[in-house]
Amino acid sequence: MAANNHLFGEFGENFQNKVFQAMLFDKKFAEQLIEVFNPQYFDLKYLQFLSDRFFAYSKKYKDFPSLQLLVTIIKDDLKKDNDDRLKEQILIYLQRIKGNPDAGDLQYVKDKSLEFCRKQSLKLALESAVEQMQAEKYEAIVDTIKKAVMVGTTPDLGHDFFLDYEARFVASKRNCIPTGLDQLDAILNGGLGAGELICVIAASGSGKSHFLIQCGAHALKIGKNVLHYTFEMSENSVGLRYDSNFCDIDSNDVIENKDKVLAFYEQNKKKMGSLRIKQFPTRTATINLLRAHMERLDVNGFKPDILILDYADLMRSSRQYDSPRHEINLLYEELRGLAMEMGIPVVTASQSNKEGVNSDVIDITNMSEAYAKAFTCDIVLSLSRKTAEKASGYGRLFIAKNRAGRDGICHTIKIDTARSKFEIIGEVSTFEETTDNETKAQKARLHAKWKELQKEVPLHDTVKSEPGVSEDSV
Repeated sequence: MAANNHLFGEFGENFQNKVFQAMLFDKKFAEQLIEVFNPQYFDLKYLQFLSDRFFAYSKKYKDFPSLQLLVTIIKDDLKKDNDDRLKEQILIYLQRIKGNPDAGDLQYVKDKSLEFCRKQSLKLALESAVEQMQAEKYEAIVDTIKKAVMVGTTPDLGHDFFLDYEARFVASKRNCIPTGLDQLDAILNGGLGAGELICVIAASGSGKSHFLIQCGAHALKIGKNVLHYTFEMSENSVGLRYDSNFCDIDSNDVIENKDKVLAFYEQNKKKMGSLRIKQFPTRTATINLLRAHMERLDVNGFKPDILILDYADLMRSSRQYDSPRHEINLLYEELRGLAMEMGIPVVTASQSNKEGVNSDVIDITNMSEAYAKAFTCDIVLSLSRKTAEKASGYGRLFIAKNRAGRDGICHTIKIDTARSKFEIIGEVSTFEETTDNETKAQKARLHAKWKELQKEVPLHDTVKSEPGVSEDSV
């Protein structure tokens, strides 16, 4: 048997148990591992026994056995084996993983075990290369090392255009969580897609955080589990905004209406999903920290269907750069990777630059710090509200980018920041139409103001004091 540093034993018994558990419940991982794995890497006899039967079945039938089938396969072998201790260990182990099919930290185990096996494969290849060098088989050395480097990578070779043509003609259903704004969901082809990164950009105080509450609240209403991370507001403050949205109460009055809020949840909680709100101090949360927190939630039985981050620009990337721009770009790439890995929508917000404050419509060129982060996002929405519009509650929602369908479309919206609610009103318009309409509206407001001034101060009184000025010139 190999030396102990060539075995999984260096990681401990618990780690080894989870390696086999990961193989059993994740076929893609097992496919990667089959080329580089040796049952003797386990120093636990019952795992050697189980993995030997597991991969023997795979080589014969070109598939991996389920837990139930594996139990059936090993029954006959165990009858022939007189090792009662081995039988007892196998029985206890299989009962334990059946009761807990996902231990919560299997991703780390998968990465570490695959890395270990690939290193062992490369060591064997280097030993073989030495023998080939002594035998002067120099060309064979290159092939040996190449194969060792390639094993353990994803077995999927991609879409063969001519052989796999049938797959292109099967309508794929996009797994989405709607925002609750029907017109927007229609344009987004159903809503916020699984595995996608969605970003809402707006100037300070324009409603970014309220829009995130809108998305989370609607997801909860339709029975989805929502995980909401906040890097500015407290957990209680975010929770009050959800209360306000659900119960249609001004956020400042929620506490005084505690009985009404509790009555609402008592009546509706069975059909609603679950919500977890977690605060991290500004600039402390990284992707790895979020992963660790989600693994703890997973152990406690909570799996999110949608992840909301308020907001990503206040996080810290896993790698430090001299330029904040590069760090934010990496952070958004990590977030999109997280969305794809978990298979859920990740929704966040971003501050617009100073030019976006007075813009009729904010687009991706107004994203602050790093314009390139828009390239990573699947959907980019923007909220525009000039100072004068905030009192009226009106603004514009612009679809700046949409991988799932049309973009460049603008909606007039009604924003109720007291209840974190949004409503789309009016007709759809393009960026150019909205800008042109806003220019006309501004001229109309100026003209109306001028009319008011004319009534207050007669025009002939003003032009008398200024020779050469006529009413027409004014």
